[in-house]
Amino acid sequence: MRPAKRTQLSIERILQILPQRWPFVLVDRVTDLVPNDVIRGHKCVSINEPWFFGRSESPMMPGVLVLEALTQIGGILAYASDPFDESMSLLYFLGVDKAKFRRPVVPGDRLDLEVSILHHRANVWKLMGEASVEGMLCAQGEFLASVVDRRG
Repeated sequence: MRPAKRTQLSIERILQILPQRWPFVLVDRVTDLVPNDVIRGHKCVSINEPWFFGRSESPMMPGVLVLEALTQIGGILAYASDPFDESMSLLYFLGVDKAKFRRPVVPGDRLDLEVSILHHRANVWKLMGEASVEGMLCAQGEFLASVVDRRG
């Protein structure tokens, strides 16, 4: 059996795959991608991001955005595993289960993201994701997503 091909993706390629744009692109780099298995990457968290304005005493990245970063990198994994025409189709986030938040993510952190495929059937994906900073788990959850027609 041949080992799976691993790859990396730059921000330019990430922007070609994801429909999100600034300020809601929450994946800066993909460092390891094995289609039909796992993806790893990161988000560099900066004080200049819009969700930190107005939180001067204890700025932290909202937990829902940490989960969004996991869904975005999971969408890249789904696309790499079963490519679709992104001009005709879109990967929609359907839900989250078993979400847990362990520690805050603050400006200056590099948020490491890892998502693996739990199940894939037709156009539906079930993914498991973990976000960590310096090896310490920050958030985790299971995500459900589906490839849908862009025209509704």
